[in-house]
Amino acid sequence: MNHPVAGAIAGLAGTVAMTAAMRAMFRALPEKDRYPLPPRLITDRVVGSTGVMDAMDEPERRDLTLALHYGYGAAAGALYPAVARRIGGPAVVTGIGYGLAVWGASYLGWIPAMGILTPATRHPSARNGLMLAAHVVWGGVTGVTAAYLMGGGGQSRVGEEPVAGAHEHSPAVRELA
Repeated sequence: MNHPVAGAIAGLAGTVAMTAAMRAMFRALPEKDRYPLPPRLITDRVVGSTGVMDAMDEPERRDLTLALHYGYGAAAGALYPAVARRIGGPAVVTGIGYGLAVWGASYLGWIPAMGILTPATRHPSARNGLMLAAHVVWGGVTGVTAAYLMGGGGQSRVGEEPVAGAHEHSPAVRELA
């Protein structure tokens, strides 16, 4: 499979897992920290300034937020294979490192530089913990899924040896990967 396509699919799969993790962790935040998470804040800030959101009801705004969130996850995932090939190592470890790098580049880098959100250093620690953990989930799932897709089955490293027991998973797991 084409590596950027495999990465995009893997990034999409990672975003599914990340979103589920974000929703679960959000409920555990202190009440004062339960305001909209970055995907919604970014969508409101970027798209809201165009006036498009004014014509949308709340379910449409949520759908747009999710579409942009999944699109960003897929786009970041498409870049992952090139990084993973240069770094090497176990896919889950490389993926987690990449996920944390995406978090840093986004929430300490281009997002505050463009005036979209304040830097993560100015957000509550519980919310930063949530977002860091969510990026660990995204990176781990993205790394393992990309390795599987690029290696043609059960790869622990991009293009290298198979994960022990990878072919022992149920057919449903294999079909999802």
